[in-house]
Amino acid sequence: MSTGKCPVMHGGLTTVSKTNTDWWPNALNLDILHQHDTKTNPMGDDFDYQSEVRNLDFEGLKKDLHTLMTDSQDWWPADWGNYAGLMVRMAWHAAGSYRLADGRGGGGTGNQRFAPLNSWPDNVSLDKARRLLWPIKKKYGNKISWADLIILAGTVAYEAVGLKVFGFGYGRSDIWHPEKDIYWGAEKEWLDRKRYDDDSNPQSLENPLAAVQMGLIYVNPEGVGGKPDPLKTAKEVRETFARMAMNDEETVALTAGGHTIGKAHGNGDAELLGPDPEAADVENQGFGWSNPSGKGKGRDTITSGIEGAWTSNPTKWDNGYFEMLLNHEWELKKSPAGAYQWEPVDIQDTDKPVDVEDPSIRCTPIMTDADMAMIKDPVYRKISERFYQDPDYFSEVFARAWFKLTHRDMGPKVRYIGPDVPKEDLLWQDPIPAGSTRYDIDAAKAEINASGLSIRDMVSTAWDSARTYRGSDMRGGANGARIRLAPQKDWEGNEPDRLNRVLSILEPISKSVGASLADIIVLAGNVGIEQAARASGHAITVPFSPGRGDANEEATDADSFDVLEPIADGYRNWLKKDYSVAPEELLLDRTQLMGLTAPEMTVLVGGLRVLGTNHGDTDHGVLTNRKGQLSNDFFVNLLDMNFAWKPAGNNLYEIQDRATGSVKWTATRVDLVFGSNSILRAYSEVYAQDDAAEKFVTDFVAAWTKVMNADRFDLA
Repeated sequence: MSTGKCPVMHGGLTTVSKTNTDWWPNALNLDILHQHDTKTNPMGDDFDYQSEVRNLDFEGLKKDLHTLMTDSQDWWPADWGNYAGLMVRMAWHAAGSYRLADGRGGGGTGNQRFAPLNSWPDNVSLDKARRLLWPIKKKYGNKISWADLIILAGTVAYEAVGLKVFGFGYGRSDIWHPEKDIYWGAEKEWLDRKRYDDDSNPQSLENPLAAVQMGLIYVNPEGVGGKPDPLKTAKEVRETFARMAMNDEETVALTAGGHTIGKAHGNGDAELLGPDPEAADVENQGFGWSNPSGKGKGRDTITSGIEGAWTSNPTKWDNGYFEMLLNHEWELKKSPAGAYQWEPVDIQDTDKPVDVEDPSIRCTPIMTDADMAMIKDPVYRKISERFYQDPDYFSEVFARAWFKLTHRDMGPKVRYIGPDVPKEDLLWQDPIPAGSTRYDIDAAKAEINASGLSIRDMVSTAWDSARTYRGSDMRGGANGARIRLAPQKDWEGNEPDRLNRVLSILEPISKSVGASLADIIVLAGNVGIEQAARASGHAITVPFSPGRGDANEEATDADSFDVLEPIADGYRNWLKKDYSVAPEELLLDRTQLMGLTAPEMTVLVGGLRVLGTNHGDTDHGVLTNRKGQLSNDFFVNLLDMNFAWKPAGNNLYEIQDRATGSVKWTATRVDLVFGSNSILRAYSEVYAQDDAAEKFVTDFVAAWTKVMNADRFDLA
């Protein structure tokens, strides 16, 4: 019997037919600019989580989480009848994906619900932890996001076992689609390790990555490349935690505190586990790693492959980790799953933790290679000994480090919500004092107009101040005027000589009118745009919201801000040096971090070119004969069929008159991509049309204002 052909496409939209990226792998992929398309969000435009969460029953939620730690044992029994260790691991692995270099990862979006994180080898069994939370999420509904709930569950878990936590801030909004365009590494296989220029040098780890292998959160618990050597592991631990913005003391505290409760699981053959959640069939309903060994849970659980607890009392916050680590000799062994682990040479039965199911059975404790690094590395050992001698100090340092780990990607403290927000301002929160709104804006604009500053001076300085903002962890931006402080004042991309000259003119105006310098820098950029628009025949007023404050040196962690230094800025047609990544790819990365769309990127580049804001005042891409006027000339001339583009050197092209061969303009790859990429060309055509002049100005001003206000969380 003929079955005929099925009339619909199989495999969704990706698994059978090739995508455009498959067909043209070298083409510019704009998908990163559409990561959080509102069409994937079921909540609608009117839903505001930051407002909704303020109506949450905070105490009721915490009470339910406390109950959960020892309740709900029917379908997924916990070790020792306590889920604290599992919940801590879930929250830790959500927050621990954060990396300082680009601010991406972290627990601030609830991204652990989606691939690839939901199926990373390091996240085995966390699908069960999230499912245990579902009845609570169902009960409180939209008043609590998954992002907040996951991190809160780990914090409450510590509280439940006896730690005095430092605090908690609500306010993390959920995403509704995988962040598939976050770069987690180039490896094509799980646990592969091809991210070092020199595999023996941890500092050669490819930026912006922090984890040592594909699918791991931190380091390999068995050792570097799976080969035990605590001193080598210590170097990787130090580099990885530094890339998460943690110092040595915080690193030891987090390592110890994370292993003070719970256990590692490796009592069986990991090869027998079923597929991960993303690969499992429909009847598994989002569960992965099914375990056919015994009961597949309790003492039969397999996650990391290492088997055992670190302390004598794994459900109690105490100093047992250091007591165990420092008071025993350790030898290398293998777990039932075949993983390397360290076990004590000699230990009394009374010091051993009990079996997770049968308290009459005592089990040998373990340490990972990373744990052994805490006593083999001389710096880490000194810190470990201090924590051992002063348990209260250890608890305080850990509580603060846990708070930092779980809140680092939330941005300024003004974004924290709820009754448990600590009053103390912390350096890593980039504190900024409130600025004045009670000054005469028109008087300030008049002084700026009379200052003699050029349009390029004003617009470039405002742009450089604001472009540091990154929506990944809500850091940077114009608020605070940190462009006048180290390290930003000396960044090559900020043209220090020009910057110093412009600030020397704007600072007296700031004092004269009683405004912050941060406000005056942005206002000057607006004035420059208004001047340029008037010159092209458009009388406009660029929207301005006063109230920015000026940060001071004491509240500025210069080392932490180093990572915000731009290595390229396609908006100002600048590259610090040649990179293996194409300039247009770097433009997309900068655009996505600033939270801009592809159309907003297009109109901003075209406008900034004709305003003459290029770094070093070059003319590359300034496709106009009326530089300094806010016109759509960039698009008109880029798409003019009377011209042809010819390579003229490294990242340099000439536009030649087709008839005469004479050179009209020069440009870079970033300029030409707006004519060569089919999507960007479609946007460029909108602005090149004869009826586009007014739309171009309107759209440019809207996108400009979005950038200037990106870090104004007080305006939300």
